[in-house]
Amino acid sequence: MRAHRIDRPADLDVVRESYDRVADNYADMVLTTGIGDIRRHPWLKASIDAFADSVGGLGPVLDVGCGPGTVTAYLDERGLDVSGVDLSPRMIENARRLHPRCRFSVASATDLGLGEESLGGVLGWWSLFNLPRDVLPQVLASFARALKPGGHFITATHVGDGDVLRTEAYGGVPVRWTTHRWQPERLVDLIERAGLRTVAELRLPADEHTGPGVVVTARKAG
Repeated sequence: MRAHRIDRPADLDVVRESYDRVADNYADMVLTTGIGDIRRHPWLKASIDAFADSVGGLGPVLDVGCGPGTVTAYLDERGLDVSGVDLSPRMIENARRLHPRCRFSVASATDLGLGEESLGGVLGWWSLFNLPRDVLPQVLASFARALKPGGHFITATHVGDGDVLRTEAYGGVPVRWTTHRWQPERLVDLIERAGLRTVAELRLPADEHTGPGVVVTARKAG
């Protein structure tokens, strides 16, 4: 079977190093402030719960860009066969420390080597916004190929026009990554062009931590 090659972002190493630098601070903020804990955000929790209900029993679930593993662990508690991957080795070290019963590994969304129709569900939960605009469609297509018929994909990301260069994050740590913001209609179009059918969309207003966002859930036909 012919392998599908995804373009590797030129600044991937810079992005990885940036997330390694903020990983400890971010994990500490999860524990002390609840940032990233969906239990404290009812509408986000409802979206993840609906996703979990939809993919239960379909097969393995992959949390792409899992960070310190908060959502991965929640889905594990829900009884899913779930594992997490992240570009940042330090994020994965924190995930393994905080959630030792879960499975985590270091990997990029652009280089997962997913088997066709091998997964019941895929998450890109606030984790795909660093992918350049020409790379995201390729990653979405790889997710669509990896899903079994009836499998679901869920993503959450930042809404807006244009790109934002981030130079510090999570306690003033120096970083360098670009947040590629999307209008919901354009994101939905990309997901459907990848071969999935949108089943739900949740638009989120700006809050004290971030600007407006959107959650999109989509299903593979079958």
